[in-house]
Amino acid sequence: MEYYPRKIDENLEKWVKRKETILIKGPRQSGKTTVFLHLNEKLGGHYVTLEDEEMLQGFEKNPKEFVKRYVENKKSLLFIDEAQYSKNAGKNIKLIYDMFSDKIKLFVTGSGSFDIKVEIGKHLVGRAVYFELPPLDFEEFLLWRAKDLHKVFIDYKKSVQDFLMEKEETIETEPVFQQELKSLLQEYLLFGGYPAIVKEEDTAVKMELLKNLTRTYLEKDVFFFFNIMHLEKFKNVLNYLSFNNGSLLEISSIMSEMHMDFKTIENYLLILSNTSIISLLSPYYKNLTTELKKARKIYFNDLGLRNSILNNFLPLDSRMDKGIILENFIFNELAKNFEGKINYWRTTGKAEVDFILHVDRRVVPIEVKSQKKPGKSFHSFLKSYKPKRALVFTEKEFCVKQIENTKVGCVPHYFI
Repeated sequence: MEYYPRKIDENLEKWVKRKETILIKGPRQSGKTTVFLHLNEKLGGHYVTLEDEEMLQGFEKNPKEFVKRYVENKKSLLFIDEAQYSKNAGKNIKLIYDMFSDKIKLFVTGSGSFDIKVEIGKHLVGRAVYFELPPLDFEEFLLWRAKDLHKVFIDYKKSVQDFLMEKEETIETEPVFQQELKSLLQEYLLFGGYPAIVKEEDTAVKMELLKNLTRTYLEKDVFFFFNIMHLEKFKNVLNYLSFNNGSLLEISSIMSEMHMDFKTIENYLLILSNTSIISLLSPYYKNLTTELKKARKIYFNDLGLRNSILNNFLPLDSRMDKGIILENFIFNELAKNFEGKINYWRTTGKAEVDFILHVDRRVVPIEVKSQKKPGKSFHSFLKSYKPKRALVFTEKEFCVKQIENTKVGCVPHYFI
């Protein structure tokens, strides 16, 4: 089959010869099945999906007999897809691992719901290694859509990372092919990184696929797996979060506007977070009296899905939420490409920095701007915390300058 590469591929292949079960989690339609089918084709073995009723019954009723079908003279690979359909998945995979790990290497996938509702993880402590497969990040998107430009982008990305890690004093790789990269970035910001949408060329089809993805998520993950009967209420909360993307999460406001209780809203937020639809960002604080300590901010893990919920695919320059879209994009890229914790910073006086990235026990303040330059809040953080590095994503500047005792890099939004 034709296969478009993913960044997860190299990591997975490193673990093939080890004993541990490989568990891949990710939202619906993020490409988990395609990755499995590719590995199955490349490495051999057997592929089954528990969405198949007969396979599910065999797996649940007698896992020992189920797995014997796939035992061969040499150690074989068994790919079990859609594990969330089995309520006994964790217990049965543990049994298979304990009895057959010398004969079978297990690969298991599940949508975002499977480790909450099915609780696979608690059964496989010490027996499994986890991988996340989100929708494509911008690097993967470029690899699929413009492989030649992807080579240029890698240099941008490395230059910024070396600057942040203090390996370099400046950002040496200057932007070229700017209009083409901006055009591709806009496509990514409008339609997101779900594989089927990225592959599709027709804009109308992209929009329809995203609407269908939202509908399937609500019907299968929310209604079927989490037994949320009031889908209309759930959709209303999802719409509210879409309109308030990038804002502080005020549950009392949702309660008042939606006429819902605190417990229900918290449950809905937990489902949306654990099924990889949204991320909730916590504040950074050291001064307990002047800095926010609890309020979280909302970001969507895929902007195409968010735009579909809003039914808004207008070009960026025609949108009131352009700044929030760019901010959300930078957050997602930081989350996918840096292992350090991310926070935002805000004081009770409403001074704010978009993101605080933790790198090797150091903090790096990051601002995202569409037109304006960073204001007093950014300078206030630099003065108070004296970080060695800071980053500003902007359309106007490309430079490294000294502010207070901090080297501040100013780069285009696609330098990430």
